[in-house]
Amino acid sequence: MLVDANDGVREALREHLAWWGLRHFTSDRDYFLWQRQRLSVEELNRLRIHAERKRTGNHVDETAFYDLAAHPKIVPALYSQRYEYYEAIGLRTMAHLGKAWDILDFGCGPGILTTLYARRFPDVNLVGIDRSASSIALAQQKTKDLGLRNLRFICLDIERESLVGSFDMVLATHALLQAEQDPGIPSESWKTFDRGDDPARQTAFERRTGLAIRLDSLCQALRPHGRMIVSEKTRQLARRIPFQRALAGRGLQLAHPADPIQYRSIEEPVEDGPFYVLNKGHQVTVAWDELPELDDGTLFTLNAMLANSIDPNEPLYENHGPSAQVVWEELTERTIIHELTREEPDGRQVHVELGIVDETHYLYCANTFDQRQLVMIEEARATLLEAYYQEIIRGLT
Repeated sequence: MLVDANDGVREALREHLAWWGLRHFTSDRDYFLWQRQRLSVEELNRLRIHAERKRTGNHVDETAFYDLAAHPKIVPALYSQRYEYYEAIGLRTMAHLGKAWDILDFGCGPGILTTLYARRFPDVNLVGIDRSASSIALAQQKTKDLGLRNLRFICLDIERESLVGSFDMVLATHALLQAEQDPGIPSESWKTFDRGDDPARQTAFERRTGLAIRLDSLCQALRPHGRMIVSEKTRQLARRIPFQRALAGRGLQLAHPADPIQYRSIEEPVEDGPFYVLNKGHQVTVAWDELPELDDGTLFTLNAMLANSIDPNEPLYENHGPSAQVVWEELTERTIIHELTREEPDGRQVHVELGIVDETHYLYCANTFDQRQLVMIEEARATLLEAYYQEIIRGLT
């Protein structure tokens, strides 16, 4: 029986994660029980406090969290949450490392994946950098424990220090765009997903998120015709488009179509932004995608609406995805009863519309951060939509 080559790579990855003490959980209950067995109440409280400071604070708070997280006792208990993330990113990344000679892993943390790459590719020279001194200290100790001679780690903050050396491949996953609270750049209006071309907004996004200085440093270290592998939390179109434009604006082009990343953090489904394999200095062969991703929303059909009419607790039609806009645009005979468009000083917009079409009442909501909602209901329950509309209006005023 032939075994897929990927099976061997996956098994090696899992053995490596086990060597680090990580375990794969599919139950939140089991995971948190195991975590409480490994860490004291005081240690868990300290982690929670630092995690909240990381979420709301600055880069100092962020570094302090990762310094704490790098304690050898804490690493397995904390990073086991990311087990499937390591599988998703590690397997994809290793498929592209074979032709590289000198690789930089930016934001390597304690080196969980970096040490894996060094073990799997002994002829490749790897350098991992991170601004957390404790993470680097642990990574250096693990490198020594594994007897790896093709890997070194450096404590470096590229926002404040110069990166020395050049590489034919740069890896940056969950490290370039860590400003998770930043919503990104709004669309031109609530009627479109298009961002237009506003250099001032693009520059502001890159600066406030720290993307500009990090990406500039990495691009300077990347050799001509080198490759960069990038994956960030940019699933939302408002973040994905300016992120892609930042990459393209520095001469990076897609070597392959972007690959959406999906995995679970124990029980919670996670859908990160795409996994990008990028070329520097090559001719453009793959176009950037600035369209909203396909959603599960079904397009409006009379048969589907009639089928739903047998359930008095369900609307005739409901769609919370980008395709709701397509359906709304096709309601050409609609009569608007009430509508409100609110615009902020920075150009953000929210539109709410209550109307009727062919004796069916509808509510449509749209904003410039790509959220869409369309609900349709029969005349007998129209007061429900009216109440919902008024509730939304109160929230906007």
